Amino acid sequence: MSWIDHWEPEKPEFWESTGKRIARKNLALSIFAENLGFSVWVLMSIVVVSLGSVGFDFSVGEQFWLLIVPNLVGAVLRVPYTFAVPKFGGRLWTTISAGLLLIPCTMLAYAVSTPGTPFWFFLLTSAAMGLGGGNFSSSMANISFFYPEGKKGLALGMNAAGGNLGVAITQLVVPFVITLGTGINLAYAALIWMPFIVVATAFAWFFMNSLTQAKPDGQSYKLALSNQHTWVMSFLYIGTFGSFIGYSFAFPSLIKLSFVDYKGWVALAFLGALIGSIARPFGGWLADRVGGAKVTLWTFLGLAAGTLGVIVSVDTKNFALFFGSFIALFVLAGVGNGSTYRMIPAIFRTQSDDDKSAKRQAAAVVGIAGAIGAAGGVLVNLVFKFSLEGSKTLTPALTAILVFYGLCLGTTWWFYLRRNVFAERPSLAYAGV
Repeated sequence: MSWIDHWEPEKPEFWESTGKRIARKNLALSIFAENLGFSVWVLMSIVVVSLGSVGFDFSVGEQFWLLIVPNLVGAVLRVPYTFAVPKFGGRLWTTISAGLLLIPCTMLAYAVSTPGTPFWFFLLTSAAMGLGGGNFSSSMANISFFYPEGKKGLALGMNAAGGNLGVAITQLVVPFVITLGTGINLAYAALIWMPFIVVATAFAWFFMNSLTQAKPDGQSYKLALSNQHTWVMSFLYIGTFGSFIGYSFAFPSLIKLSFVDYKGWVALAFLGALIGSIARPFGGWLADRVGGAKVTLWTFLGLAAGTLGVIVSVDTKNFALFFGSFIALFVLAGVGNGSTYRMIPAIFRTQSDDDKSAKRQAAAVVGIAGAIGAAGGVLVNLVFKFSLEGSKTLTPALTAILVFYGLCLGTTWWFYLRRNVFAERPSLAYAGV
């Protein structure tokens, strides 16, 4: 009974009698698998900080490449991962994508346990970790089919937050695990995830479901690709999720490189990703009630203010302000992640008279926006890399990021909040945007 042919979540009687129970079960198992995907995806962010302690002396530039490559691979994979759900079904694809996480874990365990492992193998290992980054889009696309519109924001927020929490779990658990016993044992950073990956793979195969209404619809995908809102929302998602994942990869290294006297605080870097992940469902919940565009607009204002705080902290060498400002950036990015993803199904509900086609368009946009947003994390780490290598400070990178937030702010207002926007596209007024 893994495939479900009859699925009408918008009908209250169906939802209460059947739909809610099945949707919640699939959501819980999806969160478990996606959480492990994020945990493996960002594993190098905390491992790279300790490589020097076990004999791998890589330059600042090489260390940032180890952070950039998994981010880049994960971003690229998000598009095919989204299309994999309609082709294979949510159950089978979750099983496959979870099982693939064993590959980077095995490679990392070998790399850190073998003296003299070359940089290129570490780079290849980082690329394999990108497999975990693709899981997000397939998971979000799959869950979007299970829930009615009025409950989609919170459900997608919980699914995304559960995945995002993998970042915090990795950055909290790994520093502790690698110090068990004598010295630093980086192989434990990989081995700890393997039993959980096996369990997640088995749970997905035996207990998840696939919906036949999520089957491929080429026309819907073409419509989504030709719709300007696909690219507008993808741009905005660079500012929200791109910030979250980019900062998540970089934060431990930024603490170590920018404030040498406070490098012990690297162990608390997990707080940023933790609080940002928790904030994500709140952003979806808030968007359900006051409108996603309003929440997104205020989020970008807050992100700009937080960036100014980091700039001041770097110039004044104030670590407390630096750490506090970054925590604020994580919170705001989390809220913005929830609000922007809530906007997507609301917008595309107004773009088609066919409800199933609209949902398929929205699912396609989830994958596209997820990929482009994750690529924003690559850009964040690239500007940090060039800034630290060129000027030995973060100020140029942070200034560029501040300008970008200004562009995101203007884009949100122009397309979804200015006075004449509803007159030009009246349907948006009823979309919950």
